[in-house]
Amino acid sequence: MPSTDCVVDIHSQEGDLVCADCVPDAHVRCSGCDQWHRTDSPCDNCACCDLCHRVVWQTECLETVRGSTICEDCRDNWYWRCPSCDGWNRDGYDCGNGCCPESCDCEDCHDDYDDGLIHSHDYKPRPVFHGTGPLYLGPEIEVETPYYRDYDCAKIADSHLGELGYLKCDSSIGNGFEIVTHPMSYDWALANFPWRMLDALREAGCAATASTGIHVHLSRAGFDSPCHVYRWMVFIYRNEHQVTTVARRRSDEWAAFTEQDRRSAKHYAKGARGDRYRAINTGNRDTFELRVFASSLDPAEVKAAFAFAAASVEYTRTLSVAAIAGGGWTWSAFVNWLADRPAYRPLCDQLEALQCVC
Repeated sequence: MPSTDCVVDIHSQEGDLVCADCVPDAHVRCSGCDQWHRTDSPCDNCACCDLCHRVVWQTECLETVRGSTICEDCRDNWYWRCPSCDGWNRDGYDCGNGCCPESCDCEDCHDDYDDGLIHSHDYKPRPVFHGTGPLYLGPEIEVETPYYRDYDCAKIADSHLGELGYLKCDSSIGNGFEIVTHPMSYDWALANFPWRMLDALREAGCAATASTGIHVHLSRAGFDSPCHVYRWMVFIYRNEHQVTTVARRRSDEWAAFTEQDRRSAKHYAKGARGDRYRAINTGNRDTFELRVFASSLDPAEVKAAFAFAAASVEYTRTLSVAAIAGGGWTWSAFVNWLADRPAYRPLCDQLEALQCVC
C-alpha cells in the first residue's frame, strides 16, 4: 500500500502507520487540536472543560481545588483564586481550606484595614445592567492613593458608588485601587455616574499617575456583526496617532498598538483571542476592552473617554463600503460625523482642548 494512503497514529509510542481505510473505524479527530487518536483512548493533548464542555489544549485548562477541570475562559469569568493557598474556587464559594480563620490578624483580613471595600483583582460579581442597550460600557478607573490612606479613600469611593460599582486591587498600581462599575449605556452613564466622586477623591489626595489608566469594556452584543467589529477595529488601528492623543497617553506596556493586531483584525472580529495588554484586548468572552486611556480624576476627561468609546462604535455601525471608499475610516470623517451629534459633546470639547480636530 502506498505510504500516501497512511496516516500516523499520533498517540502510538511506536509511531505506527494506520491506513486511511482503518482511520474511521479505529480513530477519531480531536475537536480541540484536530489530531487523530484512538477511539478507545482520550486525546493526550487536550482536556474537556467541566463547565462549558469545550475541548481545549491541556495547557489552557487547570485543575481547581474542588477537582474540576476548567478552561481559561471559564476560570476568568467564574472563579477566584485564594491569595493564601493559591487554590481556584467558584465565585461566591469560600476557599474551605481554613486559610483565613476569624483570628487571622494579617492586613488583608483585618477588619480595620479596608473593611471588605477593596476586593481581590479577580473579583467579578454578576453584572447588573443600567440603561438601554445594545451597547454597554464597563469602565475601570485606576487611582493612586496617598500612602496609608487606602481605607479612607476607599470609603469615599464606596460611598459615592453605592451599588453601581466596586473597588479592586490591581498589581499595576503602586498604592491604590481600581474603580469598576456595572455595565452602563452611554447616555445612562453621563447622567448617573457619580462624577462628584472624582472630585472628592482628588480632594482627598488621590491622583492619576503615569502608571494608571482607564479601561472601557464594550459589550460584544452591542456590535451588529463581525463586519461591524472589523470596521471598528480598523478605525481604531488606522488612527493610532489621533486615538492616543485623545487618550492622553501611549503605552507599549499596557495598551500597545502592534502590526500583528492590525493584520489580525478580521480574525478577532470572528472570535479569535489576542494578548491582553493591547490597545484593544480581545481576550474576554463578553466584551472588548479598550485600554488606551490615561487615568484621570477630571470629570471632563473621563466623560470624553466614555464618549469616544461609544461614539467610535456608533460611527462604524453603519459605515458603508461607499463611505469607506470615500475616506470613511479617516479621522476627519469621524470628526465631521461628531459635529452633528451633541450627545458626544464631551468628546468634541476634548478634541478642541487637545487641538486634535483633524
